[in-house]
Order: sequence, then structure tokens, then C-alpha cells
Amino acid sequence: MITSLLIANRGEIACRIIRTARAMGIRTVAVYSDADANALHVRQADEAVHIGPSPARESYLVGEKIIAAAKQTGAEAIHPGYGFLSENAGFAQAVKDAGLIWVGPNPASITAMGLKDAAKERMIAAGVPVTPGYLGEDQRPEHLKAEADAIGYPVLIKAVAGGGGKGMRRVDAADDFLDMLESCKREAASSFGDDRVLIEKYILSPRHIEVQVFGDTHGNVVHLFERDCSLQRRHQKVIEEAPAPGMDEATRAELCAAAVRAAKAVDYVGAGTIEFIADASEGLRADRIWFMEMNTRLQVEHPVTEEITGVDLVEWQLRVASGEPIPLRQDELSITGWALEARLYAEDPTTGFLPSTGTLELADFPDHAARIETGVEQGDAISPFYDPMIAKIVASGDDRDAAMDALEDALEDVRIWPVDLMSFDGAEGMVQPVADGMLTFRDGRPLLFTEPRFSGGDSGGGAGTILAPMPGRVTSVDVATGDTVTKGQKLLTLEAMKMEHALTAPFDGVVAELNAAAGGQVQVDALLARIEPNA
Repeated sequence: MITSLLIANRGEIACRIIRTARAMGIRTVAVYSDADANALHVRQADEAVHIGPSPARESYLVGEKIIAAAKQTGAEAIHPGYGFLSENAGFAQAVKDAGLIWVGPNPASITAMGLKDAAKERMIAAGVPVTPGYLGEDQRPEHLKAEADAIGYPVLIKAVAGGGGKGMRRVDAADDFLDMLESCKREAASSFGDDRVLIEKYILSPRHIEVQVFGDTHGNVVHLFERDCSLQRRHQKVIEEAPAPGMDEATRAELCAAAVRAAKAVDYVGAGTIEFIADASEGLRADRIWFMEMNTRLQVEHPVTEEITGVDLVEWQLRVASGEPIPLRQDELSITGWALEARLYAEDPTTGFLPSTGTLELADFPDHAARIETGVEQGDAISPFYDPMIAKIVASGDDRDAAMDALEDALEDVRIWPVDLMSFDGAEGMVQPVADGMLTFRDGRPLLFTEPRFSGGDSGGGAGTILAPMPGRVTSVDVATGDTVTKGQKLLTLEAMKMEHALTAPFDGVVAELNAAAGGQVQVDALLARIEPNA
């Protein structure tokens, strides 16, 4: 059994891995960037190593630094968590070449499933149904558009090397295809270093169903049933549950068998997820469910599977990486009850739910009726460098209604005020003074009472000013000073917290001022452009 483990990640997944490792008597090593010097995962680990500046590309994405930290601390194994380098075959191979244990699938399996087009071709060969679309090598924009036209709109453009909701664009009309393609390819190049795309038919009544699979080095592969992750925003999952509502036993058996075939087709070892898209216009039917992709890692939503199966998937990962067989046979696995997970994000509803940053000076999670997975505590900061997720709230019950009631109760007991809270005391309800007034909570909703303020001028800088909604990096500038623009026309694109945000002209006019350049970093509320209305 592994005795010492370096966790090549941060936040809640690092804390999650530390918890299981500690229960198994395994020593843990954390890594951290400048922004995470005082992070919860650093405080919880037995040892921690600084690996660089705050941007992930200079710290958590630098495999050489992580391997060096493992050697420096005497760690035997590296667990990548999810995101960052978890699905990087080159890093997995480098870990093995360094004489360390890689807690994950073989590099060849990552490569086989890492490129969506090649993965689909392999699935077709294994008898796994795939979504209709274009998987070809010809990446010329005009050819891709012709393929999309032939498939029929709406279509989905997806980065070949993509994941996590990035590098995806829905296109509803032919006239929008080329602009969406350019944006998708740019985001794919930035996030994955590969701008190639594939095209899929967009399913208008979709359900996102995924199956948890697990393999070991002894040739065993099992499934741990399905999850439903259909409730999403901007292609990011928000609510996940297991099992999938409306799934009958015959459909479940066929779907899970297909997932096991998919895993066996790449000699899969460790935890993985086979993602399917279902056309639910006539309910869940096996002949209307298609393979989308495989995630060759642990998923964010793995706790709901753990709750209905009684399995600790991280413990299984560590045992299998140590050479042990899967602890349970397929006939020893069953579904008990129902589980739901809600993701809590630091977002600002006044700006269309864009990510927000700030200090969690009030962070009170329920200590009953729910499982809390988080990488922050009261007083920690939500930084602009990483995903803005604060926590995952996981609730279980005997059936779906009971689990939903438990989740509702837990969410009503969450008290979060993530930005610029001056001070507070621990009492319930009101006794919460903040910078702008008095804060109270009702059914989980923060309510801020302020005294009215009166001003004779426009405090927003004018209707034609384009301000940065959050700190970030300008990825493209599409206009120049003096250009004539129309309402809704894209002016520039800002990348922040793993997402691209297009900033557009508020009305017809002329670009009177432009203070942004591609590649430049900007702070929140920075004046990026000013549009003067047409005379």
C-alpha cells in the first residue's frame, strides 16, 4: 500500500483526497501557488511545497515542479485530482518515468480517450453508440461549416481536446457558425493548447447521463451505476444526482454494459466516467442514448455515486494504484437510496452570474443532514486565478423526494457572504454589520439592508462606458478607436476564471476610447472602452 502521497491539485478535491488518505494512514503532501499559501488544503496536509506564482500555467500546470516536489518530500505517489494535469498523458508518463506511482489510468488510456474524435472512432469499433456528427481531420472553416450545414442546425462545436465545459459553442443558425467557430477554437487553444474541433448534432431535449466505471491491473472492470448531470449553466454542471430519474432497469443494464465495454476497449485502470447524451423527448430509451466522451479521472460529482453505493472512490483509487484488485465484484454492488449534489459558486447575480472574488468573512455551512465538500473556510479568499466554486452540498435520502428535501434543508442553512464583509458575530439572523449596511439571512438567501444614498451624477461612468466585470486577461480586441459599431457588436473578449466573456456595444455609435490590448491583464471596473452614440 502507498504510504506517502502528493496531491497535484488544490481546493476541495485536495481536501477530499487528504481526508481519505489520512483515514488509510497515508502521509499527504500538498502543493500550492502564491495565491494558495494559506489555503485549507495546505493547512490540512502533513507537508506542503510552494510551486510557483498564482497563475495555474506557472504552478499547478507545471509538471516538472510537481514531480520535483514529490521527490523532495519523499512521496511515493501522485494523485492528480481533477482538472489541471489529471488528464495529461505526458504528465502521467513523466510521473511513471520518475519512478513514482501515478494514481490514475495508464497514459495510453488517457491518450486514447483524450481526443474526442479518436475516442468516438474507438467507441464505434467497440459497439458503443455515438452521437451523430463530424469527426474528420479537415479543419478548414469552410469545410467545417459545410459539415454543420449537412448535419442540420442546431449543432454543437466541441474542442477535440476539451473538457469541463470549455471549448464548446452551440450554433443555432448557419450565419453564426464562423464567428462561433473562431471563438471556440481560440478558447480551445488557450485552455488545452489544441484548437481542433469536432461537430455534433445538438440534441434539443437532452439529458446528460454518465456512468461511473472502475478498472484494475488484474483485468477487472465494474460500473457503479449512473448519474444525471442535466442541470447545467454555460455547459457547467450545477446539480447532479444518482441514480438518474426515470431510468428503468433494462435501460440501466444496457447503458452500464456499454460503459464497461468502453472502459475495456482502452484497458482502463482506476476511476473514470463514460458520459452519454440522451434524447429524452420520449423518456430514457437505450436506443436514444449516445456516447459523448470519457473523463479519465475522478469527477467533481463523484460523491453522489459514493452515497448510493457506500463506496469510497478515492480509497479504491489508492488501493488499485497500489496493485490491489477492485474491492468489490459487480454482483456485490447495488443502489441504495438517492443522492443529490449542489455546487455553490461565488457569482454575482447583478452581473448575469459572472464569477466574483472576495474574502469569505462569513462562511457558515450546515453541520447536519448533508455532506459538505469544500476547500475553503471562513476568512479564506476566492481568488480570480481559479474556479469560483465554494463548496459542494451533498444530500441523501431513501428516495428522490427525501433527498431533495434534505438538500433544500441544507441549502437553507448555508450562510455565505463572499465579498468585503467588515465584521460579524456568530449569532443567528441580524447582530451582521457589513460595509454597506446590515446583513441577514432567510431560507439561505442573504438580504442586505442599506441606507439610501443620493447622487446628482451617474456613478456608473455613463451608459457608453465598457468596464471590466471582473479581473482577467483580454484575449481579443475586435475594434479600433474611431470604428463605427452597432448595438450588440462584439468589442473585445475577456478571459477570467476559466471562461470567456464577450463585451459588446450597448448601442449604435463610435468607439471614442479604447484602453485594452490583446494579452493585457485588467482589474475589475477598469475602463476598457467608451462608445459615443451616433449624432
